[in-house]
Amino acid sequence: MIEITLAVVLGAAFGFALDRVGATNPEYIIRMLNLSNLHLMKTILMGIGVASVLVFGGLLLGIVDPAHLSVKTTYVGVFIGGILLGLGFAVAGYCPGTGLTALATGRRDAMFFIVGGLVGTASYMVTYASVAATALLDPVAGGKTTLSPITDTKYPALVEAMPGKWLGLLVGLAFMIIAWLLPARIGAEKKQPTPAE
Repeated sequence: MIEITLAVVLGAAFGFALDRVGATNPEYIIRMLNLSNLHLMKTILMGIGVASVLVFGGLLLGIVDPAHLSVKTTYVGVFIGGILLGLGFAVAGYCPGTGLTALATGRRDAMFFIVGGLVGTASYMVTYASVAATALLDPVAGGKTTLSPITDTKYPALVEAMPGKWLGLLVGLAFMIIAWLLPARIGAEKKQPTPAE
């Protein structure tokens, strides 16, 4: 019961944060994707950077147990799914998390996005046997592989030159620096014409 309660509390806090930074507004997301307003990009990069520094810094300090890390299997279908998700993100202005949060804030257009996502999921479930018979679900680069080795885990690494804990920490810091240096806007945003008096 504690895990479910914690999941609800953390999910609500995450949804609140998404709404506060504007991620529940598809206009903000589309402006980010066409690089006219980078406010959300700065927020996303900073969030990933802080999380990486906390996780990999915690691993370095021995605060985080490496056994809690879960590396997902990489296969061709992941890349195709990522492309489809990106296209849907650009067209709808929502991803699954922002769509659900937008619905919770009362946005009706989010309902169409969620219904579309559920129809897509159901379609995948119905055709899963056909998809599984292809090479789309064959593991790529060893399947559950990390970029660099992380001690006390069983996952193979693509590059052995640098310990994964340090690489994760450095990437997190780089994301934070990029987020700090990025401008909030590139160029002038189009202003709404003022009505003639």
